[in-house]
Amino acid sequence: MSDRVVIVGAGQGGLQAAASLRQEGFAGPITLVGDEPGLPYQRPPLSKAYMKDGDESRLALKPASFFETAGIDYRPGIIVAAIDRPAGEVVLEDGGRIPFDRLVLATGARNLRPPLPGLDLPGVHELRGLADAARLRAMAEGVSRAAVIGGGFIGLEFAAVAAARGIEVTVIEAADRLMSRAVTPPMSQRFLDFHRESGVDVRLSSLGAGIAGTSAAEGVALADGRTVPADLVLLAAGVRPNVELAAEAGLAVANGIVVDGHLRTSDPRVFAIGDCANFPLHGIATRLESVQAAVDHARHVARTITGAEQPPYDALPWFWSDQGPLKLQIAGLSTGWDDTHVLTDASGAVDTVLAFRDGRLIAVETVNQAGRHMAARKLLAGAPVTRDRLQGLDWDLRAALAA
Repeated sequence: MSDRVVIVGAGQGGLQAAASLRQEGFAGPITLVGDEPGLPYQRPPLSKAYMKDGDESRLALKPASFFETAGIDYRPGIIVAAIDRPAGEVVLEDGGRIPFDRLVLATGARNLRPPLPGLDLPGVHELRGLADAARLRAMAEGVSRAAVIGGGFIGLEFAAVAAARGIEVTVIEAADRLMSRAVTPPMSQRFLDFHRESGVDVRLSSLGAGIAGTSAAEGVALADGRTVPADLVLLAAGVRPNVELAAEAGLAVANGIVVDGHLRTSDPRVFAIGDCANFPLHGIATRLESVQAAVDHARHVARTITGAEQPPYDALPWFWSDQGPLKLQIAGLSTGWDDTHVLTDASGAVDTVLAFRDGRLIAVETVNQAGRHMAARKLLAGAPVTRDRLQGLDWDLRAALAA
């Protein structure tokens, strides 16, 4: 327990790894290195609550006193330049070195920047960290038109906030439906209807060709020759895992840092967690972009480092997105679904989608149905549930759970 643990990345996963090590009884030195200044903070609210109220005080995950009390050497605003595996050290940008016996990579992901001309013009924004969110929020105060490149969670969350402020918003999505990587077609349609009813101009199967403007962004030029005028452009076209440190250190990478069922890399001293980790989930190589995965990964790694016996990581994935008054919650992964069943609310709007593969329930998507979501998480974490069984219970997840 006297091993030295270094954690690179002070987001939710990195912080949780440090805290969980202490909770598991680890008494050795822990160094947490983050490339941003200030205390570790929550990222999900940046495109939601923070965009509305700008209150940074509610974002901090732990007070400064936590690190002193827990005996964690927290180093904010520090860039790690390399991993010297033979020496067992991380090399800092300023030339400093930190020795390790165990290394946890929680390097996260960065925004994907498609090869579009004009992305560096003033008025084009990204939304990944607090500094991005602060700039975007300040800019949004004085604009009347905004264009969002990308119809995923981040882009749509911002679009909902901006439209509620009276900003004219256009969402440009290359796929033929919204959130296509994350949800089933019926749920995509539910949110398409909501955004259009809220006044958002959603353009599906639409490709951006570049940013219009010379000295500043004036809109988005589309591949079909049209231009979407805008005073502000948000680039929200997805992310890419930060694997460069691992790759340069000779660790295996492929759509993330490749790890085994205990989150170990090809070097057994080194672990990877969160958005940057490509791990086996029920035999399928998986990379998840979620707070839940990062936190659960961190707890699993802490138990492994402290010598606890445990099965390979297999926690049920779950996600959420707040878009205006709609809270989307997803339990499980709908990848590879071949059948769905839709439930609607009193108004006829979709509020639940059950996704099946080979007659077995694999995911449940809900809108403003917190109780049903919790039942789905418990149900999916247990024994397999068949479509026939749910149909016989009139699609009642709570009844299936009770049975």
